[in-house]
Amino acid sequence: MAIVTRLTRLFGCEHPLQQAAMGGFTSPELAIAVGEAGALGMLTGTIGNDALRAQIDAVPVRAMVGVNFLVPFLDRAAVEAAADRCPLVEFFWGDPSIDLVEVVHAGGARAGWQVGSVAEARAAVDAGCDVVVAQGIEAGGHVRGTTGLLPLLDEVRAAVDVPVIASGGIGTGRAMAAALAAGADGVRVGTRFVAATESIAHPDYVDALIAATADDTVLTTAFGDGWPDAPHRVLRSAVIAGQALGSAQSWTPDWPTISHTGPVEARALYAGQSVGAVRRRQPAAAVIAELTEEAEAILLHDTN
Repeated sequence: MAIVTRLTRLFGCEHPLQQAAMGGFTSPELAIAVGEAGALGMLTGTIGNDALRAQIDAVPVRAMVGVNFLVPFLDRAAVEAAADRCPLVEFFWGDPSIDLVEVVHAGGARAGWQVGSVAEARAAVDAGCDVVVAQGIEAGGHVRGTTGLLPLLDEVRAAVDVPVIASGGIGTGRAMAAALAAGADGVRVGTRFVAATESIAHPDYVDALIAATADDTVLTTAFGDGWPDAPHRVLRSAVIAGQALGSAQSWTPDWPTISHTGPVEARALYAGQSVGAVRRRQPAAAVIAELTEEAEAILLHDTN
C-alpha cells in the first residue's frame, strides 16, 4: 500500500517523507539518495550561491530535491537559483515573507516555511506558502517549536488548508504512522539521516548518536556563537565536553563533518528525541524503506 497524501500529490514523490536540511552540509549525495529513493531530499542554501548552484547541477533531472534557507543567513541570489531549478524552496527561522514567497513562485517552485506556532503557520499561508512544516520541541538541530509535535500539529491542521509536514522526534515507522494518522500530509526526518552512509557527519558523531537515547538530548543555546538566542537540541554530552574544555572550547553552531579536526565530542552534536531509533549506519534508501514499510503496515492494519 502506497501512502498517498496531499504532499505526494503536490510533488509527485512516492513517499510522504522529507529529509530535514542540514545547515552547512557541503555534499549533495544525501539529498540525491533520498530523492532517488522516492522521498523529498533537501539541500541547504546556507553554503552560498556558487556552491549551491554546483550542488544543484549534481542533482539528476528527475530526482526530487528541494532547498532550505535559513533566513538570518539568506543569499537572495541563491534563492532565485533554487527557485529556477528545484520543486521546493523552503525557509526557516524568520517571519514569513510575502516578498520571498513571490521570488520562489516567480521561479516556478513551490514555497514552504518551517514554523513553531499556529500564528507563524497562519502567517506563512498568508504570505502565499504552498507547504507548512510544523516543528515540535522534540526536533534536533535548531528548534522553533516550543510545544510537543502532536498538539502543535493538531492546532496547525485546524488553522491552515495547505499540506502540513510534521517535524520533530520522528525516527521510526510507528512515529511516522502516528503523525500521518494525526493529520500530517508528510513527515520530516533529520537525525536518522545524519547517520546515513551518504552523510558526511564525522564517524565519532555517528557513533555518539548510535549510543544515545532520547534522554541524552538537551535543548540549549550553548552553541550560539554567530547565531545567539537560537535554541537547539544536541546531545547533552557535547555541552558537558565543551564546558570541560573551558577557554579552549569553540561554541559555534557548526557540526563536525568527516574533515573535522579536534575534539568531536565537544562540537554541536545535533540530535532529536528520535535518536534512540539510530542503531547503525545504513543507506538513506534503507532508512526510507524501513520507515515507510512500517508506517504502511500500521496504517493498513488500522483501516482493516
